[in-house]
Amino acid sequence: MQLRNPLTGRDDRGVTLIELLMAVVLLTIIMVPLANALIVFFKNTDATNDRLAASHDAQIAAAYFAQDVQSIGAHDWSDAPYVFRQSVAENSKTLLGNSCFLTGAADPRILLAVDNPTTATSTPPVVVVAYVVKGQELHRLRCDASDKQDIVVAHNLAASPVTVTCRDLARAVQQCAGAGLPVPQSIEMRLEIQVSGSDDTLTVNLTGQRRQT
Repeated sequence: MQLRNPLTGRDDRGVTLIELLMAVVLLTIIMVPLANALIVFFKNTDATNDRLAASHDAQIAAAYFAQDVQSIGAHDWSDAPYVFRQSVAENSKTLLGNSCFLTGAADPRILLAVDNPTTATSTPPVVVVAYVVKGQELHRLRCDASDKQDIVVAHNLAASPVTVTCRDLARAVQQCAGAGLPVPQSIEMRLEIQVSGSDDTLTVNLTGQRRQT
C-alpha cells in the first residue's frame, strides 16, 4: 500500500536522487566557509592570547616600576637637613648594606633604596627593591633586614639586554650611581618580551619619576 500526501498527491516513500545530490551540494557550500572560519578563529585566538599575556606582563612591570621609582630616597638621619644617601645602584648585590639578589642570577640590573617609616624607630630601616633578570624572567625583589619578597613581573624576555637610563631634574642623562652624584630624578628601563608562538617581540619602556625631595 502506498501512502500519498493529501495536499500534493505525491507518495512519502523518500527523496529522489536529484534531491539528495542537491542537499549534499548545499551542505558542502555551507560547511566549507564555516570550517575555514573556525580554523581562522582558533588560530587567531591563540595569537591573541599570546599577545595579551605579553601585554599583561608589560602592564604589571610598569605599575611596579613606576611605584618603586616614586618612592626612591634613603635619608641620612644623623643630622639635619637629612640629605639623601646613595639610593640607587646598578649591577650590584647590595645597597646601603642591604643585600638583595637571587642565587644563580646575574647581579641585579638596578637597586632602589627607600626608608621604611612603618617601624617605630628614630632611624627608619632601609628597604631595597631590586630588578633582577634570571633566565627569561624579570624578578622584582623587595629586601629588608629580615625578609625578601620575590615577584616575577615579566616572562619570556627576549635575548636583548635590559637597559637602564637615569635622568636628572632637567631630563638630561646622568649616571645612576656614583660618589657625589645626586639621586636621579627619573629612571627608565627598557626590555623586550618575546611573544609566545611567534618571532614577534614587544618592546616595553618602563619609567618612573621620583617624588621624594
